[in-house]
Amino acid sequence: MIPIRNRKKTLQMTVDEMRNFAFAYLEKYSPSKQQLKTYLLKKYLTTSSIKVKKQDITNLIDIVLSDLEKNKFINDKYYSDTKAKSMISRGNSINKIRSYLIGKGINDSFVKETIDKIHNENSDQDFFSAIKICKKKKIGPARTEDNRSLFFKKDISLLARNGFDFETSKKVMSLDKKDYLKIIKLL
Repeated sequence: MIPIRNRKKTLQMTVDEMRNFAFAYLEKYSPSKQQLKTYLLKKYLTTSSIKVKKQDITNLIDIVLSDLEKNKFINDKYYSDTKAKSMISRGNSINKIRSYLIGKGINDSFVKETIDKIHNENSDQDFFSAIKICKKKKIGPARTEDNRSLFFKKDISLLARNGFDFETSKKVMSLDKKDYLKIIKLL
């Protein structure tokens, strides 16, 4: 059994270790709060030789995370905004962005705020993102006129797998080649 005096010292050393792990991880990556929490828990469980309750470890991780958040080393709102911008530039749909952010453990209020900001900046963002996907994958209006009708179902399903709704996909697929080229020049 560990004496109480040594246990406090061990817990303090554990907090310092976790801070060091967190800083090393933050130097390399820009994670969300949940990603950092998962990393610290895995890192501690694999490197620790001291037997401490898992609940104590999660409490210590929460203390370290709140300290990092207070000092603005991690910020889920900023993470949400920057990830959404980078995903929009790659041509991802709003549904895909939403599911990605939720999967990374971002608070629902931050996700909703980010999605609302996207809608305020451009009300038809999904349409332009679908155009980018068509350009990148050479589908839909980017195909030659001979093949468009043959690959219609395949192209619609590719857009659906990327998170676009049927109306947006149909609108993009019905574009003429001339209109498509005009839109591409604007993007």
